[in-house]
Amino acid sequence: MGIGQRKIRPLVAGNWKMNGLKASLAEALAVRDALTGAEGAFAADVMIAPPATLIGGFAAALGDYPLLLAGQDCHPKASGAHTGDIAAEMLKDAGASAVIVGHSERRADHGETNATVRAKAEAAHRAGIMAIICVGETREERTSGRTLSVVSKQLQQSAPGSATAANTVIAYEPVWAIGTGLTPTPDDVKSVHAAIRNNLISLFGPEGEGMRVLYGGSVKPDNAACLMAVENVDGALVGGASLKAGDFLAIVSAYGDT
Repeated sequence: MGIGQRKIRPLVAGNWKMNGLKASLAEALAVRDALTGAEGAFAADVMIAPPATLIGGFAAALGDYPLLLAGQDCHPKASGAHTGDIAAEMLKDAGASAVIVGHSERRADHGETNATVRAKAEAAHRAGIMAIICVGETREERTSGRTLSVVSKQLQQSAPGSATAANTVIAYEPVWAIGTGLTPTPDDVKSVHAAIRNNLISLFGPEGEGMRVLYGGSVKPDNAACLMAVENVDGALVGGASLKAGDFLAIVSAYGDT
């Protein structure tokens, strides 16, 4: 199915990771202004996930639409003695409409398990914001032929029963492709996304048919259109290329409403 024929409205989300200061608002405003000036020329939702320190200020400056905001992580609980953590309710209060959970860097750097990711996704749903649940395999897992089993297990154990097409997005990010400049072939992406779609349908029935499944991992302006045209790819989770408005908008333009 080509980009212009999709029934699921795509999402292009930029994960700024631990980058950005108040001056970075200029990049967000440039994205907002381009989306606003395009008058509906992009057939996709567009979102950025800046550091939590910037969400409130960005929300005040950006307004409600057409650029959405997300957090990069949340604590499973709504409040309590958890120094340095941020609740999903706090993200919503600051102006975020979504939160990324289970990113491979969180899984690796902070030892997050599938159960932890599931609890965080449930927290997002409790707070009334969207959970963007990340899954993906390492290079060793891929070379040993375990990609589909690893990704399927992560998905089955990380996606909570409260997931719907409206409150949950799945992001497939092969760990070995994040920030390396390496990307799987379109056929590889097609195979994994098909497995994810089948798992979602098995888990959630009709809701699983409508859930957005994003591809992430070295998405750039020069490969976005090819990757976004793959069957069952409903958008992108973009890392470094989302830090500059021009690069990010070039990726968003893969969904030009032609």
